[in-house]
Amino acid sequence: MKTLLLSWVISQAGSPDAFSIIKVIKEAGPVVMGVMFLLFIFSITSWAIIILKGFTLRKAEKEGEIFLKLFWESRQLEEIIRGARDMNNTPLAEIYRAGYMELDRFREGDSKKVTIGKNEEQRPITNKEAARDNITRAMRRAMMGEITRLERAIPFLATCGNTSPFIGLFGTVWGIMISFHDIGQKGSASLAVVAPGISEALVATAIGLFAAIPAVIFYNHYTNKIRILESEMDAFTADFLNILDRHIL
Repeated sequence: MKTLLLSWVISQAGSPDAFSIIKVIKEAGPVVMGVMFLLFIFSITSWAIIILKGFTLRKAEKEGEIFLKLFWESRQLEEIIRGARDMNNTPLAEIYRAGYMELDRFREGDSKKVTIGKNEEQRPITNKEAARDNITRAMRRAMMGEITRLERAIPFLATCGNTSPFIGLFGTVWGIMISFHDIGQKGSASLAVVAPGISEALVATAIGLFAAIPAVIFYNHYTNKIRILESEMDAFTADFLNILDRHIL
C-alpha cells in the first residue's frame, strides 16, 4: 500500500498538470511577487528569532537552577559571587551581582550621607536604611535590564503574527483583481481562464498564514516563559533582601 501511494505521489509531482507552488510563484505578477518576497523575509526572520530565543531562554532556565543551588548551599556572599562569575545567561546571577556590588560599595563607606527627595524636605537617613534602599534599587534596575534583554526581538514575532495574514490578503485581493481584469480583456469567464489567477492569489494568503502561525505560537510561549522568569527574579530579590536584613543590615 505504501509503495502504491509513493508511486502515485511521484507520478503526480512529475505530471505537467500537477500543482506546483514554485511554478505559481514564478508566474506571479510583480505586486504579488513582492508580497510573497516580503512574507518570505518575515518568515525567515521570525524563525531565526524563534531558534535563537529558544536557546537563550533554555540556557537562562538551566543556569538559573544551578545558581539557586549555589546560592542556598553557600555560606558566604563572596563564595557565591566567585561561583557565579561565569554564569552570564541567567538573570539571577546578574541581579545578585548588582546587589552584591552595591553592598560592597556601601561597606567601603561611599554612601555615608544619603538623603531622600530632591527639593525641599530632604532629610538624612541611617546607613542601614540607605544601604537597603540602594541595594533594592540596584537589584530592581538589574532586573529590568534583564527583562529587557530577554524580551529583545520578541515583539517582532507579534508584529509578524498580526500583519502577515493581512499582507498575504493584500496579495490575494490584488491577484483576484488582476484575474477579473484578464477575464474582461479575454471576454471569457471559463474555469481555465479564472483558476490560474485565483490560485496564484490564494498562494499569497497561504504564505502569510505560514509566516504568522508559528510566530503567534512562539510569541505566546516565550512571553509566558519570560513572565515565569520574571516571577523567579522577584522572588530571588525578596529572598536576598530578607537575608541581608537578618544577617547583615
